[in-house]
Amino acid sequence: MTPAVRLAALAVRRLGGALATLLVGSFVLFAAAEVLPGDAAAAALGGGATPADVARMHAELGLDRPVLVRYGDWIGAAFSGDLGHSLVDRRPVAEIISGPLADTLLLAGVCALLTVVLALAVGIAAGLRPGGLLDRLLSGGAVTLVSVPQFVTAGILTLVFSSWLGVLPAVSLVPFGEPLLAHPEALVLPVAALTLFSASWASRMVRAAVVDAAAAPHVEAARLAGLSPARVVLRHLLPTAAGPCAQVFGWLAGTLVGGTAVVEKVFNYPGLSRELVAAVQHHDAAVLEGIGLLMAAAVVGGLLLADLLAMAVDPRMRTAT
Repeated sequence: MTPAVRLAALAVRRLGGALATLLVGSFVLFAAAEVLPGDAAAAALGGGATPADVARMHAELGLDRPVLVRYGDWIGAAFSGDLGHSLVDRRPVAEIISGPLADTLLLAGVCALLTVVLALAVGIAAGLRPGGLLDRLLSGGAVTLVSVPQFVTAGILTLVFSSWLGVLPAVSLVPFGEPLLAHPEALVLPVAALTLFSASWASRMVRAAVVDAAAAPHVEAARLAGLSPARVVLRHLLPTAAGPCAQVFGWLAGTLVGGTAVVEKVFNYPGLSRELVAAVQHHDAAVLEGIGLLMAAAVVGGLLLADLLAMAVDPRMRTAT
């Protein structure tokens, strides 16, 4: 079997595993939405609804059917691209979340790009001289930033750049109907709050991968053979560390989509968190399940991407799986 065929077979196997994981996750998500306090039918009717009105709305929305029947209908439609309709205002779920999803993806995408650049620079610089002054400074700064909750980091950034310096808006509000990209200043603080945490965490993973790669026998052999330090690093050390680093960044790309909620809430960012909170408050299970399924798909997709990247850059991973 050629390496390309072996890689393709592993990719197909991992894709099957990712779909199975997503299916299990969707059932857990659906069951969790069912046990949330509140009633979508009562929320849709308002405070003056009688028990008879609520029962009629239950039947109209199909909420009186068995849970497994409703789950089967929902997941079947979801895999064909139909996420259903809101139980409160009857709008298609895809229509409700498409705009906020684009803004969340924009935030997560910019953050992911900056995270890769910063984490590689900091992690490699610290890992090449473990225990040195630069390593201690960079590692200490990274650990400090990771240990601070994101809402605290967001508050400090707002205090400094909005309240004291007055150079950036405290919230990410844009005029109605205008795209977020037309006001890039609204992105700066949310991106900074997310990137400081994710880049600090990822730099620790990159540093560990570089330190491990530096101790590998073939890297040590290249060093003893008299190769220049730059050649040892570029030809032997960094390719060895590329597999673990690729897994870190692949996983991070998926989790960033679902990990923006706190920062979005702090900066009133027009992303998925606003719709998610509204869905929980109104017990709108259809919207809640739609957003949850997208976030789960992003995480599973990120993990799948991480595995494929690792297998693509490190041949040892193809034989170890």
